[in-house]
Amino acid sequence: MNKQVVITGVGMITPIGSGKERFWSNLIAGVSGVEEVSCIDTSEYKVHKGCEVKKFQVF
Repeated sequence: MNKQVVITGVGMITPIGSGKERFWSNLIAGVSGVEEVSCIDTSEYKVHKGCEVKKFQVF
């Protein structure tokens, strides 16, 4: 069986940047996506850091 795949673009949504250009420049610059978690209360947990995608809006 021969299957074909077409990749039409690269679109990342990550803690260090959304979109190919922003993500790549932050990756090369060594930007970390780890910081204090703000979307939930972490006071009951031992760990308070994580990676969140900020300012993301679903269309």
